[in-house]
Amino acid sequence: MAITQSPKKQSTAEGAEDDQDLSNECKELILSLPKEKGWRTRHIYLFQGFWCQPKEIQSVLSFQRHFQAQDSDIVLSTIPKSGTTWLKALAFAIANRDKHPISQKKSHPLLTSNPHDLVPFFEYKVYASNDLPDLSKFPQPRIFGTHIPFPALAEPVKSSQCKIVYICRNPFDTFVSSWIYLNKVKPDSLPVLQLEEAFEMYCNGAMGYGPFWNHMLGYWNESLKRPDKVMFLKYEEMKADIVSHLKKLAIFLGYPFSVQEEKDGVVEDLAELCSFEKMKELEVNKSGKSIMNFENKNLFRKAEIGDWVNYLSPPMAERLSKVLEEKLSGSGLTFKAAKRA
Repeated sequence: MAITQSPKKQSTAEGAEDDQDLSNECKELILSLPKEKGWRTRHIYLFQGFWCQPKEIQSVLSFQRHFQAQDSDIVLSTIPKSGTTWLKALAFAIANRDKHPISQKKSHPLLTSNPHDLVPFFEYKVYASNDLPDLSKFPQPRIFGTHIPFPALAEPVKSSQCKIVYICRNPFDTFVSSWIYLNKVKPDSLPVLQLEEAFEMYCNGAMGYGPFWNHMLGYWNESLKRPDKVMFLKYEEMKADIVSHLKKLAIFLGYPFSVQEEKDGVVEDLAELCSFEKMKELEVNKSGKSIMNFENKNLFRKAEIGDWVNYLSPPMAERLSKVLEEKLSGSGLTFKAAKRA
């Protein structure tokens, strides 16, 4: 079940890392919010119905207040560790292939820039430190990334004609990938988060931008209501048939592949350019930092489907299956979980 509790007060001195670079307004707001233990910070807070960290709260508020969408914008949304980097690379390559042909084997931007630099996060880059960033020189089409749940998106994003693409991954693999990643990027001052404790938090919904079921259902339901506005993708289905999914994605974004492009193998070349294997071997993705102070090399681990069987015990798998059955019941959203040999 989702975590519910009465708001707790805490001293602003509690957890000094939570107070760095926060406005007084944000500090006061945090005092009124329910909190739980964080995965890579001391605490996470229940804000507008989802769990996040203090700096994320401040940037989300700035985004909500100031972002003005253009009808040509593209917004890529995910819950963490569900194909975010891959989707950014694919969307960027599709929408910019007139300026940057896929045939540019040696000079394509994806060969020299991490996808998170080419497609910045609203909450970690665009509105991370400045209430009013200058977006006038932002390359067209403007493509942004976010982990923010659908209900909390800035109103202009929802009311404009801009396109929203959402990709989700089997929650079993998403959990394992999140647990491993966040233990790599957490501050040394915090203890390692053990698998069992992280799993308990995950099943209760207390994770970044969670509960994960609310996050998925928000975009899923909107994609059913407005399929011309929101495209809902599944990581596993894309891995199984990337070419047909790229064609559909290109049409949705307004940049369909021509008959000649398909004959010339552009779709396959684009898929190869953005593949996990290709991106992982690039020097730009082996070094540097594109998201806050997190090293790029930690963004690329395995990208395997069903790796969760190597981490979750049968009772854990059974519990998460029951959570999914309960939370997604009647929605039409389902996942095929890999089974043990």
